[in-house]
Amino acid sequence: MDSIGQEFISENLSKYPDTQGLEPEELEGYGKKFESQGFLTCQQLYEIAYMSSTRSAYHVKKNPEERCRNVTSNLRRVEDDFSKMALICSLRGFKTPTASCVLTALDPERHAVVDTRVWASLERLNFFDHRKESFEPDDYVKMMEAIRDISDKTGFSCSEVGYSLFAYDAEVRDGTLH
Repeated sequence: MDSIGQEFISENLSKYPDTQGLEPEELEGYGKKFESQGFLTCQQLYEIAYMSSTRSAYHVKKNPEERCRNVTSNLRRVEDDFSKMALICSLRGFKTPTASCVLTALDPERHAVVDTRVWASLERLNFFDHRKESFEPDDYVKMMEAIRDISDKTGFSCSEVGYSLFAYDAEVRDGTLH
């Protein structure tokens, strides 16, 4: 854990554009739409989901428009990470990694896009003692505790730490992702 300083985050963050990760600036645009509208539409949620997982994004379109607007509007009233994650995951097409994209779009200072690569990096850096390939809202809470700890120590936003951890795994992983 001590090896994760500003240099580690900065170096890996500079490698992120070379990965196949989603575009942070594009994701931030949805946060701006949320701020101006007070909610996200079904189409906007679909677009976020598509950036994260092209194969399963079509499920998002099965949600009623009003439900999408209500769920995302309600995110402002919920404080804790588990409840926010559970709320988004109640929509069709959203599992924890894709839901993390929504939370990161809405608040990149406090949230990060997480997936198998981010967990693997945290495990490799001794935050966790085992690998995981699927995630529940409780796993998001655990990852965010570690990511916020790194963020506090380095001065980088949580989203930047997440992108850096993603790039680190892309750089050091031997073999395929799964």
